[in-house]
Amino acid sequence: MIRVSHVSKSFNEHAVLKDISATFEKGKTNLIIGQSGSGKTVLLKCLVGLFEVDEGDIHYDDVHFNQISFNERKEIRKKIGMLFQAGALFDSSTVEENVMFPLDMFTNMTLGEKLERVNFCLKRVNIINFNHLYPAEISGGMQKRVAIARAIALNPEYLFCDEPNSGLDPKTSILIDELIKEITQEFNITTIVNTHDMNSVMGIGDKIIYIYQGQKWWEGTKEDVLSSDNKEFNDFVFASALTRKIKGIL
Repeated sequence: MIRVSHVSKSFNEHAVLKDISATFEKGKTNLIIGQSGSGKTVLLKCLVGLFEVDEGDIHYDDVHFNQISFNERKEIRKKIGMLFQAGALFDSSTVEENVMFPLDMFTNMTLGEKLERVNFCLKRVNIINFNHLYPAEISGGMQKRVAIARAIALNPEYLFCDEPNSGLDPKTSILIDELIKEITQEFNITTIVNTHDMNSVMGIGDKIIYIYQGQKWWEGTKEDVLSSDNKEFNDFVFASALTRKIKGIL
């Protein structure tokens, strides 16, 4: 579980996050949604320590994350998996080498142990017999699945996903969403997904936080979306769904 309490963040006296409090639950897919520039990406970066908050507190379970030392944070980061927007695979490394990278960086496992873990993770995301191919030799959807395999290589307790469906067709997006949800439940991970994809919201939104102009404006589950009376949230949902429908037609 990750808890944020009264978190605020400004850049050059411009307030980007304003007094945000939320709880991201273990074993659930927690979604942060909002328009571009609303502050959702800044919130995600504050959660992983890429930005320091100006005010407020961040707790990873019982650990007060923004009050511990750099070395203590390194121990927390070993428990974090990251799925970046573009996958961020190393072009000059094979599929196997990409997934093995965090194991090389953070463990003392033997080569045999690392290969066993790599193959387990690749099999879990249904990537089999592609170990020695390079990212350019596989599809965009397969690249995302390899990136997920790399994100879970260290058996993380926390998983952060930044726009995981970016650049994918609707069918592949659903497959990636379902895979993220399955892994979250199977390994009881605290998963936080930063997205503007309403298909993701309605498909895997165990908990949804809507950020509007730097504030937490709405909170609920996918079941609560259609009964919301929050104007700004409803406008966002309608506009996002309409845009998605038009793109599907085109």
